[in-house]
Amino acid sequence: MMLKILTRVWLTVLFFLSLTTKSFSIVSVNAKTAILQDYLSGDILFEKDADLSIYPASMTKIMTSIIAFDLLKKGELTLDEKFIVSENAWRLSTSGYSSMFIMVNDEVSVEDLLKGIIIASGNDACVALAEGIAGTEEEFAILMTEKAKEIGMENTNFSNSSGINAPDNLSTVRDIMIMSNFLIKNYPEFYKYFKETEFTWDRTGGDPIKQGNRNPLLYKNLDADGIKTGFLSYEKYSLASSINRNGRRLIAVGSGFKSKNSRSRESVKLLTYGLTNFDLVEITKAKKPIHKIDIWLGKENSVDAYVKEDVYKTIKKAKKKLLKVVVKYDGPVEAPIKKDQKIATLRVVYDQELVGEYDLLSSKEIKKVNFFTRLIKSINFLIWGDV
Repeated sequence: MMLKILTRVWLTVLFFLSLTTKSFSIVSVNAKTAILQDYLSGDILFEKDADLSIYPASMTKIMTSIIAFDLLKKGELTLDEKFIVSENAWRLSTSGYSSMFIMVNDEVSVEDLLKGIIIASGNDACVALAEGIAGTEEEFAILMTEKAKEIGMENTNFSNSSGINAPDNLSTVRDIMIMSNFLIKNYPEFYKYFKETEFTWDRTGGDPIKQGNRNPLLYKNLDADGIKTGFLSYEKYSLASSINRNGRRLIAVGSGFKSKNSRSRESVKLLTYGLTNFDLVEITKAKKPIHKIDIWLGKENSVDAYVKEDVYKTIKKAKKKLLKVVVKYDGPVEAPIKKDQKIATLRVVYDQELVGEYDLLSSKEIKKVNFFTRLIKSINFLIWGDV
C-alpha cells in the first residue's frame, strides 16, 4: 500500500535569549600562542596561532601522568607500588632542573612519584616513573605519543617524559588543551593532585623537602584547580590552566610568555575574559526526554527522543542573539522502531547560524501493529489525513 508520508519540522524554541548589549573588544594576550575553551560546550572562545608548533616543556608531564592514571584505572598499577630509582633518574636531580630530589636505589611509591611530578615538577620523578612502567624512558615516550594520537592530539610527538631539552618533543597549545580536557574528563579521582599546593618528600640522607606547586593561579582568588606550568629558555614560559567556578570550567593554554609575571597575568586575563564575556547555556542533558516523536503504524502513537550526551553551547554576552533548538524529522516515523534508533535530529541555531547538530534516539522499542490495524489506520489516513 502506498502511503503518503508527511514531512514535519517541529520548531521548538527552548531558549529565547535577549542578551545585554555592551561593547567589548577581543582580548589581547601577550603570548606567542594561546587558546581558551569552555569545557562543557567544547566551544573555543579565543585562539592565537593555536596550531603553531611549540616545545611543551613541563606541560609534557600531563601526558606522563595520564599514562600512569590509565594503568591505575585499569588495575594494572597501584598507588602504593614502589619503583627503584636508577642513576639515570637521579642525575636529573643534580643537574639544576626542577626535581623531587630522589636518590639512587630509593624505593618510591607511584603516588609519591606522581606528586613529585605534578606538584614539584620533578624531572627525576618523571624518569623514575617512566622506567618503572616501561623499562626505559624511550619506550615510555612511545606510549605517550601513541596515547596522544589516540585522543586526537594530531600535532604532537613526545620524546621524553619530562619535557626538558629535546628538539623532537613537540606539541601545540590546541593539543595541550585536548590533553588537559581528556585528563579532567577521564581521571577525576586523580586530577585532584593538580590542585594540591605543596608536597613534602621525606628524602634519604637529609631533612624532608617541602615544595610548592608552581602553578601561580592556585594562589589567586580565581577557583583554579590545575594544571601545569612549563619553562624552557628558548620557549620561555608556558601554562595550561583550568578554573571551575560554580560548575563552569574553562581551560586555557598559553606558551611564549616572556616572564613568570606575564604568564600569570596574561593567563588570568584570558580566563577572566571567558567568564565575563560569555554565557554557558545548557541545551539538554543526556538521556533526558526532549521531544515526543509521532509514530505511524506503531502500537504507540509517539515516543520520547533523547540525545546520548549533554549538550551545552557558549554564547557571547555582547550581542543580541536568538538561540533556538529545532527538532527535525520526516514523520510520522514508521514502526517498527528499535530502542536507541535514530529517529530525528536536534539542531542548535544561534543568530540564524547552525552551531550544532545531534542525533535524537528513541527511548524505547515500538512494535508494529497487526495487519488489520494497519489497514484501518491506512484507510483513515487516506480519507482523513489522520495518523
